[in-house]
Amino acid sequence: MSVQILEAEPRTVAVISWKTPIILGAIAVLVALLPLLAPRAGDAVFRFAAGSEIVRVPDLIVPGTATAWVGVIIALGIAVAAAVLASRHRAVPLWLVAIYVVALIVGFLAWAAAGSSGTLPMIGLLSGALALATPLIFGALGGVIGERAGVVNIAIEAQLLAGAFTAAMVASLTGTAWAGLVAAMAAGVLVALILGVFAITYYVDQVIVGVVLNVLVIGVTTFLFRQVLAPNQATLNTVEPFRALPIPLLSDIPVLGPILFRQTIVVYLMYVIVFAVWYGMYRTRWGLRMRAVGEHPQAADTVGINVARTRYMNVLIAGAIAGMGGAFYTLVSVPRFNPEMTAGAGFIALAAVIFGKWDPIRATLAALLFGFATNLQSVLSVIGSPVPSQFMLMLPYVVTIFAVAGLVGRSRAPAADGEPYIKS
Repeated sequence: MSVQILEAEPRTVAVISWKTPIILGAIAVLVALLPLLAPRAGDAVFRFAAGSEIVRVPDLIVPGTATAWVGVIIALGIAVAAAVLASRHRAVPLWLVAIYVVALIVGFLAWAAAGSSGTLPMIGLLSGALALATPLIFGALGGVIGERAGVVNIAIEAQLLAGAFTAAMVASLTGTAWAGLVAAMAAGVLVALILGVFAITYYVDQVIVGVVLNVLVIGVTTFLFRQVLAPNQATLNTVEPFRALPIPLLSDIPVLGPILFRQTIVVYLMYVIVFAVWYGMYRTRWGLRMRAVGEHPQAADTVGINVARTRYMNVLIAGAIAGMGGAFYTLVSVPRFNPEMTAGAGFIALAAVIFGKWDPIRATLAALLFGFATNLQSVLSVIGSPVPSQFMLMLPYVVTIFAVAGLVGRSRAPAADGEPYIKS
């Protein structure tokens, strides 16, 4: 008698996540309440010209309430598509989420600007959003590098604030903003070094160290401001800031030129650093070793990578980049230091790291979204929109909550993120 052995075919069990379609649908319904409960008569005018382009883009005039409904319908359709994809065990693609966001933003702007006394200056809105997002991008890049190497950086706020303080004082003493920028990078490295000593060498809980550093830097900079900078405002806290440097030809491109190429040198450096971090992380030996010690430090140690030295190096690089973000506040935005002037930007940058799934490009896009939400409240108040300013001020934080809650799907941190490595 022969015995026939039947081999069972491998089965794959997929877990359906309804989080993304539910959030997409809920936000679309909330936005739909605006034209439903408070319809606005009149047209919305979108201005895409800055006044000095070679080719002038004409204004776009659309009916406010109708455009809002179009945006809501598109968003609801995408929410339904997301539900269908979830039922078929498929993830919602990022480009579909991007269309969803653009549709709701355009619809909301059309509703808010309908019948107002002024037009909606899209150049000013987007260029201002880029300016506000710049320190967030620097902070987010620092967070991505540190956490990819396995070190949780809660101290981004401290690095931004230390960079802002040092940049103001050094630039005032030397009379050049370039010296202030270098000093800000050194301040960020100093904060990162303290984080590294406690987290990497002495295995202290990284979250606790980051929180303590934030409180420490806030206290130290506030004390030094009151005791040193305030009594010597003219010599220690009066900065000659960086000026905008339009790039010839590129700055005359319609729409994109005034937004991207009429910025300060710090913004141009940000463009370069975003590309350099992305390229280095995925195309160089440095990036491979960084990701190795963040995912599996024991395996990296086995093949000869010095885990502690690699983590130290990346934490210090991250601190220098975050320090540049702090310099933006005093060398570009406001030509003086004020206590706690970063106003929690480090935590928004940390949220951008999670929103961007620990990827430099995605984290940059997330920071741009937060900068846009921040700048939107000031623009709408100028044109006389009925949206309360208090609501617009809380909008960046609402966006952060939805983003971290899973608007872009599940986020997985590096496997060894926050875990000290003790060499056996």
